[in-house]
Amino acid sequence: MPESLDQIARDVIQCRRCPRLVAYREAVARMRRRPFPDWDYWGRPVPGFGDPQARLLVVGLAPAAHGANRTGRMFTGDSSGDFLMAALYRAGFANQPTSIHREDGLVLQDVYLTAVVRCAPPGNRPSREELANCRPYLIRELQALPRIQVVVALGQIATEGLLAALRALGYDGPRPAFRHGGLYPLGAGWPVLITSYHPSRQNTQTGRLTPEMFDAIWALARQVLHE
Repeated sequence: MPESLDQIARDVIQCRRCPRLVAYREAVARMRRRPFPDWDYWGRPVPGFGDPQARLLVVGLAPAAHGANRTGRMFTGDSSGDFLMAALYRAGFANQPTSIHREDGLVLQDVYLTAVVRCAPPGNRPSREELANCRPYLIRELQALPRIQVVVALGQIATEGLLAALRALGYDGPRPAFRHGGLYPLGAGWPVLITSYHPSRQNTQTGRLTPEMFDAIWALARQVLHE
């Protein structure tokens, strides 16, 4: 019987495997940022969250230093989370278009959000060792989400981290090339992979990723689920 997502979350929150990430996430939590002087920062690893019966898994890179590292919930409290949640709401995967804090009433429907790294990394650049240290948590989540049919990977690092986790579970197929809007059936017994640009400010404010482009990703996910 698969272990519970609650148990995985407890293990994630207690993790101190990566000294550099531990030091950074805790330093950010102490210093805070001017717009959030009264926030009691989370300052710990951030577990995945969403519908435990989800058929859609969304895999991101890592918590933002003043986003999920502040709020304690993945894709919550920063511009990337705002862009993602608005799109999920438009596609019918979320009950509201905003993700502000853990008690804001957000409910995800048929979708689970996670990341390949659970601590905020300096410069949003985790090392290979840090990615490897965190991978077992993603592997365990994949095992604990038996209904997953589609995975949307946000960005190239998330795509590569997801494929590494699937290989650890026995996937031995080809390695899909990353591109926005890529659609890759991985074969019998494995989910369909959809690749997308990450909704980072660097992508959304430059027009590399527009709301229309992002909406097309979730429409494609819906199409695959309906098939």
